Amino acid sequence: MGNGASYTKVVWHFCLDIVEKYIPVTAFLILFGTFLLQIFCRYFLVPLTWPLELTLICFIWVTLLGGLYAKRTDSHVAFSMLYDAVSPGLQLYMRLIGNTMLFAAFSIALYPSLDYVLFMGFKKSNVLKIPMDIAFFPFVVFLVFMIGRIGRDLVDDLMIFFTRGSSE
Repeated sequence: MGNGASYTKVVWHFCLDIVEKYIPVTAFLILFGTFLLQIFCRYFLVPLTWPLELTLICFIWVTLLGGLYAKRTDSHVAFSMLYDAVSPGLQLYMRLIGNTMLFAAFSIALYPSLDYVLFMGFKKSNVLKIPMDIAFFPFVVFLVFMIGRIGRDLVDDLMIFFTRGSSE
C-alpha cells in the first residue's frame, strides 16, 4: 500500500512539474526565439506579422503557469514589512483573512472564467489562427491550481489555529 501511494505521489509531482516548470520553460524558449527572429527579420529582411501574436500567447502561458511554480516554492514577490513586524499570532490571523479572501475571489471567478474561455473557442488569432480558448486556457489552470494551493494553506493555518487554541 505504501509503495502505491509513493508511486502516485511521484506521478502527481511529475504532472505538477510538467504544468508548472516544463510548459512555461518551453513557452519561454519559443517566446525568446520568436522574439529574436522577429528582430532579425525586421532589420535585415522583411517584417513578419506572426511573431508578435505568438510571443503574446507564449507570454500569457509563461506568466500564468510560471506564477504557479512561484506559489509552490513560495518565491513570489511579497511586500511584507507590516506582516514581518507583528507577532506570529497576528501573522496567523493575517494569513487566514488574506487567504480566505483570495480563495473566495478565485473560487467565484472560476466558473465565469471557464465559461468565457470556452466561449472564446470560436474566435481564432488573426495570423496563426490559434483558437483563443487554447491561448487563454492557462488562466483557468491558474485559477484551479491557486484554489488548491490556497485551500491547502488555509487548512494548514486552520489546523495551527485550532491546535493552538485548544492547548491554551
